Amino acid sequence: MRLGPLLVRTREGLPALPEPGGVRVARAADAPALHALSEPFMRTGALRRRTPHVYAAGFAEFFVAEDADGLLEGCVALRTFPADGLPAAAGKAGVLHNFCVRQGRQRRGVGSRLLTALLLHASDRSVTEVFAATTGDGGAFLRSGFRETGTSRAPRTWVAALDPGRGSRVFSRTLPGSPLPEGSAPAQPWPARHCRASTHTR
Repeated sequence: MRLGPLLVRTREGLPALPEPGGVRVARAADAPALHALSEPFMRTGALRRRTPHVYAAGFAEFFVAEDADGLLEGCVALRTFPADGLPAAAGKAGVLHNFCVRQGRQRRGVGSRLLTALLLHASDRSVTEVFAATTGDGGAFLRSGFRETGTSRAPRTWVAALDPGRGSRVFSRTLPGSPLPEGSAPAQPWPARHCRASTHTR
C-alpha cells in the first residue's frame, strides 16, 4: 500500500496526508534499509539498539517515506496491544516507536507525513489511543495532538520494558471517534503545521 498525494479514506478529525510524500507500508525487502536508516540514531542513544533480525521480523509494523529514487528518508512503526484500561470491545492501544528521519531530510514534512499515515492506520485498526516514549522534548507530539501523560493507561508489557535510565517522557493521543479513557482529553484535529522530525522515540 502506497500513500501518495491523496488518501483513499480518512476519519473524522484525521485529515488526508498534508502533502505528497511517498509514504508507504514497509516490505520485507526494506528490512536492511530500515536498520541502516535507524543505525545512526541507535549509536547516539536516541533509539534503542535493535538488530537487523528485529527489522526483518517486524517490517510489517513500519511505514516508510522514500524519495524519488527510492531511498528511505524516514520510518515509524506501530505496535498494537489490548487496551488495558478499557473493555475488550472498546478497541486496542497502540505504541508508536522507531520514529526517525534521515539527517538532511529533517524539518521538511517527512515526519509529519509518516505520523499522519500511522495514526490513520491506527484508527482503521480500532486503536483507541496511541502512546510514545521519547528522550526528546516531545514538541512534535504536542503539535500533533498528543499530550504528556503517565503510564497508567499504557500497555503494561510496554511499560515494563521501558528503561528508567533513559529518562523517557510518555505521550499519548486519543484518536477521534474513540471512547475516551478516564482522565484523557478529547481528541483534537491535527494542527496544520508539520511536526518536527527530530523527535526520537523508543
